[in-house]
Amino acid sequence: MAQKLFVGNLSFSATEDAVRDLFAQYGEVTSVNVVTDRMTGRARGFCFVEMENADEAVSALNNHEFEGRPLKVDLARERTQRSFGSNGGGKFRGGNNRFGNRDRQRY
Repeated sequence: MAQKLFVGNLSFSATEDAVRDLFAQYGEVTSVNVVTDRMTGRARGFCFVEMENADEAVSALNNHEFEGRPLKVDLARERTQRSFGSNGGGKFRGGNNRFGNRDRQRY
């Protein structure tokens, strides 16, 4: 069964093919997803790798130097539900409205 890995401290110039080649040494790589910035399209410095034999890859590649940077490799955690702001919500979720006052009419 394939497991998903989080790979941090990735070089901004790293490509999916280069990451795939690195991890393929430790098992069959199912997918590689280098996360990019929506606005600029530039890599954000981390990626997700889905592969067989993930435990072997974690132990071998954590703190391994790749393109001049020591990688941080670990099993990816499940995504958690995110809240929208520290006040418990935005204008439609029970938080303060855009004027910062709950008593005023909401727009």
